[in-house]
Amino acid sequence: MAVEPTLWISGQLAEKIRAHGAETYPHECCGALLGRDAGEVAGSDPTKYPVAPEREILALYPLVNRRDDSPRNRFSVTSEDVMAAEKAARESGMDVVGWYHSHPDHPARPSQFDRDHAWPWYSYIIVSVQNGAPQEMTSWRLNDDRQEFSPEGIEIRHRAAV
Repeated sequence: MAVEPTLWISGQLAEKIRAHGAETYPHECCGALLGRDAGEVAGSDPTKYPVAPEREILALYPLVNRRDDSPRNRFSVTSEDVMAAEKAARESGMDVVGWYHSHPDHPARPSQFDRDHAWPWYSYIIVSVQNGAPQEMTSWRLNDDRQEFSPEGIEIRHRAAV
């Protein structure tokens, strides 16, 4: 039986994602998740970590939804946006480990559009925003065969794990 991967995020960063979704409502918000995989922590012993790959989100890099034809149910970023997020991560000693966006008046579940535009390995946090108020927040990883997403647990942490 496969173990569900877990994403660690502080309560403060989780609230920033929720707030970004509320700010941009009724349009989708988007941004990069900056952090590292647990096995990449300097001096860490990978044998001390659970079987599931764990990922820690240490910062966010909010982006502007560049989609002008249907921003209520789609988001788009430019290659320059991606490069800027990667540069910010590198300068902070982190990596871009995923992306977040909101689903205005829809569940926090990946759409077919999300799957068609996602890449395996990355974490994808989705926050549902109903009538301007943030609701459920979920995380997903696209399977290597790109056929479907698998859920990724979210653990809200009060301080960073070392």
